[in-house]
Amino acid sequence: MPLPDLETELRRRFAVRTERFAHGAFEAEVILPEAADELIDEAAFDADERLPYWADLWPSARALARWLLDGPAPRGAVLELGCGVALPSLALLARAAEVLATDWYADALAFARANAERNGLPPLRTALLDWRAVPAELGRFGTVVAADVLYEARNAEDLALALPGLVAPGGTAVVADPGPVYRADFVERMAGRGWSVGEERLREPSEHARAGNVEIHVLTLRPPG
Repeated sequence: MPLPDLETELRRRFAVRTERFAHGAFEAEVILPEAADELIDEAAFDADERLPYWADLWPSARALARWLLDGPAPRGAVLELGCGVALPSLALLARAAEVLATDWYADALAFARANAERNGLPPLRTALLDWRAVPAELGRFGTVVAADVLYEARNAEDLALALPGLVAPGGTAVVADPGPVYRADFVERMAGRGWSVGEERLREPSEHARAGNVEIHVLTLRPPG
């Protein structure tokens, strides 16, 4: 069977590998770059310390996808921040959700669209997005999701500033994260702005076989009022 056009183009540009994910009735096989380290752009790093974290399928993304598949269907349109290869968005598409997957790497968005196409899902809407300058025309969403985006102090601050303008009144943000340091800072910032914060803990296999399972914290945040 011939490959979809977008995947064919990505395979011309990148050495790729595949990873499988299955939970309940949902199964997906995603493609992603063979080695994220080979994609480091020194000029981009010098400019804003940008690294190609998008090119891995992190345990937090798997845990968030499972959480989204098990929970109630999301209300209204859904926004994924820092989508990378977009496994949570694929899980949402499988539930017939209206999803917009965003990242600040165009290549990440190409892989995200290719993965939707590869798995026979509806076309995935994507958009380049820098949380530090969210355009007003993007609007607000009933649900905003993100996995493994609190890996630096600045990310916790930027996400806390961005979410009030992205989550619709009565909406929900769901953030999956493994690390305690910046997650605690983020939770403190959101609680200080009057947001309610719930937390669940999931166990997910590490991408490093010797590390065993990692504990993923899934935060559910709701705006005041």
